[in-house]
Amino acid sequence: MATNEHARPQRSVALITGASDGIGAELARVMAAKGHDLALVARQGEKLAAIASEIEATGSTRPLVIAVDLSRPEGIDQVQSALTDAGAVVEILVNNAGYGQLGSAVTLDAAGQLGIVDLNIRALTDLTLRLLPGIIARRGRVMNVASVAAFLPGPYMAVYYASKAYVLSLGDALSQELKASGATLTTLCPGPTTTQFQTRAGMDPNMFERLGPMTARDVARAGYAGMMAGKRVVIPGFFNKATAVLVPLLPRSLLLMVVARLQERRKT
Repeated sequence: MATNEHARPQRSVALITGASDGIGAELARVMAAKGHDLALVARQGEKLAAIASEIEATGSTRPLVIAVDLSRPEGIDQVQSALTDAGAVVEILVNNAGYGQLGSAVTLDAAGQLGIVDLNIRALTDLTLRLLPGIIARRGRVMNVASVAAFLPGPYMAVYYASKAYVLSLGDALSQELKASGATLTTLCPGPTTTQFQTRAGMDPNMFERLGPMTARDVARAGYAGMMAGKRVVIPGFFNKATAVLVPLLPRSLLLMVVARLQERRKT
């Protein structure tokens, strides 16, 4: 049988969603510095291109840029097509894309809240399930970005908090399923972090700053180190770790009241 001696070699990449700013952009910088070839995914193609140029200027391989809205049903198909066209295979997957909205579930726009489900849950799950067989074959890694919100009830950000609880639960289960495969799945649970998330969610930036947020760079470094070490869950920051440990010990009714009051104070 004849073979194609000139077949293009496959490009092994680390794919990062939500890579146009915040934690995703910092993960791109950290991982490029560690020698990973990248595929960057987000809605904003111009921002992605700027980050790709910045990374290329450091001497790293220029990342593959995939400008796609993952909240749309066809988004994952478009990512797969772009990877195929580039001859790229995914060795590391970072599901970072996501957003939240602050306000009463009854008064917030229903389409916006369903969009949270589409991006934070459906797209993350779809991309993970589609790429996981290849990642397992390459003994690669997955990192899903949740939040310390995953450990709390979330009145006035109900759908967002619920979506992150899903991400944590899914990650725990898949991490166990992957134990014998050589691949790993890590769930990153940052606390308050300085990104554009707060603006999109409608939070008061002054109130947020008083919470003492971590930098996106520090979160990215902690997440990358934990992922490469094969940790099941990474919670950057002492206060955030304490929150995750202590919250399950408190009465649910008390937590609901405390979180509700905190969220009401965060409104712009």
